[in-house]
Amino acid sequence: MANNFLLEIGLEDMPAHVVTPSVEQLKKRVATYLKDQRITFANIEMFATPRRLAVIVKDLADKQPDIDEEVKGPAKKIALDADGNWTKAAIGFSKGQGASVDDIVFKELKGVDYVYVQKHIQGQPVQEVLAGLKDVITAMTFPTLMKWGANSLNYIRPIKWLVALYNEEVIPFSILDITTDKVSEGHRFLGHEAVINTPLEYEEKLTEQFVIASLSKRKQMIKDQIAAIAQNNNWQVHIDPELLEEVTNLVEWPTAFAGGFDPKYLVIPDEVLITSMRDHQRFFYVQDSEGKLLPNFISVRNGNDHMINNVIAGNEKVLTARLEDAMFFFEEDQKVNVADYVERLKKVSFHDKISTMYEKMQRVGVIANHIANAISLPDAARADLTRASEIYKFDLVSGMVGEFAELQGVMGEKYALLQGENSAVATAIREHYMPISANGELPTSTIGAILAVADKLDSVMTFFAAGMIPSGSNDPYALRRQASGIVRIITDQDWSLNLNDVLVGVEKEEQAAGVAPAIDLASQNEAVIDFIKDRVRQYLGDLKVRYDITDAVINGLENNILFIVKSAQVLTNHKDDADFKNVVESLTRVLRIADKAEALVTVDPALFENKFETKLYEAVSELTKTIAGLTADQLYTKLVAISPIISEYFDATMVMAKDEAIKNNRLSQLHELAQMIYHLGDLNQLVVKS
Repeated sequence: MANNFLLEIGLEDMPAHVVTPSVEQLKKRVATYLKDQRITFANIEMFATPRRLAVIVKDLADKQPDIDEEVKGPAKKIALDADGNWTKAAIGFSKGQGASVDDIVFKELKGVDYVYVQKHIQGQPVQEVLAGLKDVITAMTFPTLMKWGANSLNYIRPIKWLVALYNEEVIPFSILDITTDKVSEGHRFLGHEAVINTPLEYEEKLTEQFVIASLSKRKQMIKDQIAAIAQNNNWQVHIDPELLEEVTNLVEWPTAFAGGFDPKYLVIPDEVLITSMRDHQRFFYVQDSEGKLLPNFISVRNGNDHMINNVIAGNEKVLTARLEDAMFFFEEDQKVNVADYVERLKKVSFHDKISTMYEKMQRVGVIANHIANAISLPDAARADLTRASEIYKFDLVSGMVGEFAELQGVMGEKYALLQGENSAVATAIREHYMPISANGELPTSTIGAILAVADKLDSVMTFFAAGMIPSGSNDPYALRRQASGIVRIITDQDWSLNLNDVLVGVEKEEQAAGVAPAIDLASQNEAVIDFIKDRVRQYLGDLKVRYDITDAVINGLENNILFIVKSAQVLTNHKDDADFKNVVESLTRVLRIADKAEALVTVDPALFENKFETKLYEAVSELTKTIAGLTADQLYTKLVAISPIISEYFDATMVMAKDEAIKNNRLSQLHELAQMIYHLGDLNQLVVKS
């Protein structure tokens, strides 16, 4: 018959966000262990609830296969002494392999004789191999750990029971004082113990005890129950995937129910109501057929529908208390004008080593204006950008954001509109936080995009200058995310901005405006550029750009984010061209030889000895005149056109001439061309196939 194996780790309730990644980790670790142990199997199914992580391995082999292998030992000259007797090294080696010196043979390897023995490894029964899963369980890692009692084991939550069942046989091992058995636990309140006789009856036995062990089945049950409630009430329900995942990992026996709240709270902005329901109570909000928010919600209980009305009333009471707070803050916040809020920011610290939040806004105003000049922002939008930069953090000191921190920016937009600011300014206030996650939504307005980049760039510049630079996994101020946001926004907006020019220009303008922080920004310019370019590398990786192309463009001379990204796209687009290999080889030859230049001079055509030097000189001079305005695609096209001229040049010219003046003249000429090639990228990094 087919061999199946069940492994279940019973735990105290885990945080919802770790359930899915933890069971995926368990599945991967079990699969790796079995493969390392040479145990074949068909597939692994995973199961998880807040109180358990489990896998069922199907169609396992009965045992490990036997192995006959030849094991290499010390060299012959070490294995034998001068009299031809076995040395301790040879005797020890043979014993270590379960053999004797009589089993030793000599074989030549790369001109040297070595000791070899034939080793037979008897395959172990699968039951013995499965017992080793104890180490797999204890080796698991989690974002948070607990230690309980006097035990030395750190784990996500205390282990309460273990099931390790091979067909009908318990695989014996213990972790701390918990020993494997075939007994699992049912629902904490509705169920009892579940005796599992064979792995394949696992789901059925737990279902009898009010536990839906399958993540996917439990998730589908919740979706179906919500859909039924929505249909019965003619509601529209947006099922947020992240919320659905969280709720799925909070319950073992889901029962969805509907509740409501007083319609008077609908005067509060929808974002506040939705945040209160979704983020704080894990409720699904409800809309009518036109998308208007209704005074209702849907939640999911971990249990059946017994006394469900009491559950509904309790949830409504908790939500009402939160909405009452929100109503109070919403009304009180409107009694304070924007100017007063901004004044309060003078006493709010951005960071005690850098400045107040008010001073940060002043710096961001300078950066935003610099970017506006660089991208030629129309004059009509300048006033809105200036106004937005003067007030964009004001909602941080509002009561609503104090209670609902996740609504910063959102409430800024709402309050700005209520107090008469125009829509462009209000939108920019909300959008300056974008993106709020690695792949989050980007600003859609130009003013919002400028403000977002300016705010993030100021954070990176000032934290670096204050010595708070991310290292390893340590990034408490989310500077990597902010730098990634800069890269994504600039690329999305198609802005041509040279990072070095921006940093140097901003530092001078902040000094001139009297808003520069009391830290040395300029000292970290190179580090800031490298940090942001490293985010460009990640961005290109997300776009699946080939690693060598990414290395080439990142390691070039260019500090223009957009140009770097476009260069990667150009090289990607042309990498399969028939002439790509020849072009790259021609250009990289220039780079390699130009690196030998030690004494750069002004190129003197009078020192040329052949027409090909003149031809290359003319081509380089023409490229020099136009390079500043070229796109990456145009630069590549120009370099492709020069490639045959380069080949002719090298065929007819000995660069490293004996005459020092001629040699330096030629090296300087190649150096000029190399600098332009490096703007496209360090093409030496490219892996070019024949």
